[in-house]
Amino acid sequence: MSPTLISYDGLKSKGITLSKCRLWRLERDGKFPKRVSISEARHGWVEVEIDAWLKARINARSPSRVAA
Repeated sequence: MSPTLISYDGLKSKGITLSKCRLWRLERDGKFPKRVSISEARHGWVEVEIDAWLKARINARSPSRVAA
């Protein structure tokens, strides 16, 4: 199975609405998956890496308190 690339606009469908500049900074700091260069002016992200990043963010949050 070949990896699926998603565009910047595709990130929005996953709830990631950060600016391109903020994403670049997070990538640079190793806090967000790195882009894949498609051409000189186009980039995409590997969807399974984005999904893993989101899952890690969800798992890292504090457990919620449920009222009994």
